[in-house]
Amino acid sequence: MTNGISNLTLYTLIAIGGGSGACLRFYISQLMLNWLGKGFPFATLAVNISGSLIMGLLYGLIEEGIIEVSVYRTLIGIGFLGAFTTFSTFSLDTLLLIQQGDVFKAMMNIVLNVSLCLLGAAIGYYFVSFIGK
Repeated sequence: MTNGISNLTLYTLIAIGGGSGACLRFYISQLMLNWLGKGFPFATLAVNISGSLIMGLLYGLIEEGIIEVSVYRTLIGIGFLGAFTTFSTFSLDTLLLIQQGDVFKAMMNIVLNVSLCLLGAAIGYYFVSFIGK
């Protein structure tokens, strides 16, 4: 038990968050594929950036004491973002680009995912700090 929350409740929160994150990831993937095609893994980039932004917001809200850590970290941080973000897909996309001889696209994928996801997390975190003052 964590803060009076049973293990069953925690696992239920993870399942709800994970199911929601996976469904939203699939939706965004289809949307990006329809809009921008298969030439670059834009869907993976989009969910990694937005997931990093959400993680930054979540961390900032927890650090500021605005939301309870056990419920929201479990539901959003572990469940939703665990299923929504796609670092393993990012890795595979990059490997496939290299195998296809698209080394430039692979390097761009690495640079964009790492830099923009770090930026997204920072913006989310500092946004909470900014509005909390």
